[in-house]
Amino acid sequence: MTDPHLWWYIARASGLLAWVAMTGSVLWGVLLATRVLRSIDNPAWLQELHRWLGGTALIMTSLHMVSLMLNSWAHFTLAQVLVPLTAAYRPWPVVLGIVAFYLLIAVYGSSLLRSRLPRRFWKALHYVTYVAVVLVSFHAGWSGTDVGAWGYRLVAFTLLGLSVVAVLMRVLTSPAAPPLPAPRRPHASPRRTLTITAIYPLADAVLGIDLSPPDGEELLLWAPGAHISVHLPNGLQRCYSLCGDPADRRRYRIAVQRAPLSRGGSAWLHTNAHFGMRLGISGPDNTFMLEPAEEYLFVAGGIGITPVKAMIEALPPHRGWRLLYVGASRSRMAFTDELQQRWPQRVSIDARDETGARPNLAAFLAHSDAAVYCCGPASMTDALAALLPPARLHIERFKPAAHTARHLRRPIDVTCQRSGAHVHVAEDQSMLEALEHANVSVYSSCREGICGACEVRVLAGQPEHLDSVARNEDKDTVGIIYPCVSRAHSRNLTLDL
Repeated sequence: MTDPHLWWYIARASGLLAWVAMTGSVLWGVLLATRVLRSIDNPAWLQELHRWLGGTALIMTSLHMVSLMLNSWAHFTLAQVLVPLTAAYRPWPVVLGIVAFYLLIAVYGSSLLRSRLPRRFWKALHYVTYVAVVLVSFHAGWSGTDVGAWGYRLVAFTLLGLSVVAVLMRVLTSPAAPPLPAPRRPHASPRRTLTITAIYPLADAVLGIDLSPPDGEELLLWAPGAHISVHLPNGLQRCYSLCGDPADRRRYRIAVQRAPLSRGGSAWLHTNAHFGMRLGISGPDNTFMLEPAEEYLFVAGGIGITPVKAMIEALPPHRGWRLLYVGASRSRMAFTDELQQRWPQRVSIDARDETGARPNLAAFLAHSDAAVYCCGPASMTDALAALLPPARLHIERFKPAAHTARHLRRPIDVTCQRSGAHVHVAEDQSMLEALEHANVSVYSSCREGICGACEVRVLAGQPEHLDSVARNEDKDTVGIIYPCVSRAHSRNLTLDL
């Protein structure tokens, strides 16, 4: 172990391996960030590989530095491998390696603390990985003793080529302006008529309804968390989550709970829906998309089990998850028997008429960093929001969250870029109402800021988000607004209408 040749070979090998692992981590991170690998179902293992490559690069770099100190020919001291410009051997190339090492520590440390850091800070810090790769490349080219060897050149050119590919992919798939989502209805998904092909009880006051196209054509694709808007003959529109099999293109399956204080939607369906009836539907839409994660915690309240059940059934068998299903009474909770029979170790049923108390959400969340998905009443979603950071919590609400405008409602002027219309929105009028009054077509459903159907692109101006569809940061990133309830901080707003 004291042979200088041994540590010199270890220094060369570990340095090269660190360079390989760092380049691989960067390339894999780009593939994940640009969603090139999004087609793979729930690719949490890809994130694990990305982190593993980053950790390997850090370990190999540390070994490289230690071996330089143990090599009696190099005569590096601890200060010389950690403090810039203290080494006698090629000080400036060595500085590049030291700086790259510290950048690597910062990036990998931020990955471990991702759930506790602001998303923008974490994302910005990860961009310095490109800088680290460049520094390592110059460090290896200027300070290495094997630069002239053909094997070294082959590896170096391969790694540099992969780095260039990664940067190009990032640039070409990430435009300077925030990416804009595809236009919504009425341009993309028109209203169509489906036929009720089955009606069946799922629990007390919960009705299962299957809807199929009368012409036998295939239905649009959907992913777990999606919902459709049902246009009822009494003029009402109501959103219902899809709870069937996404692979079944012949029918949409929904569950309708009769609300005690129904505003006419669920009560009408429970009273009037029958086999063969035709109903207009729009969608599917999805503002509650299941994102890749290593582990999941699901919390469902009452009929909120419908999107959650579809999410659970879509997960691969090896994915870790647990479900807390809460309701007033087991008899009114749909799918309880099925869920407990299929996953007895993962499903917890909390019926208040049996426990006599509210569920202990803090205990359910304890000792876990899993992504949390919740669909339920405001009392449940608000309680979870108080316990978890926003980046970890994904919510679909029954009713809109309480929002307080930062200033008194004031008139705003809206410019519709495509139609050329100029619409004045009075202080006692919603933006959606003003647009409709001006004959500007905007699809809408709930008109309460929870379904996301009226999504519109913002081209200029500063929106004031008063909806409960998604985090304000995410809406600003992609440049969208929900005009049924939201307004603007600026006096003028330009929309892609």
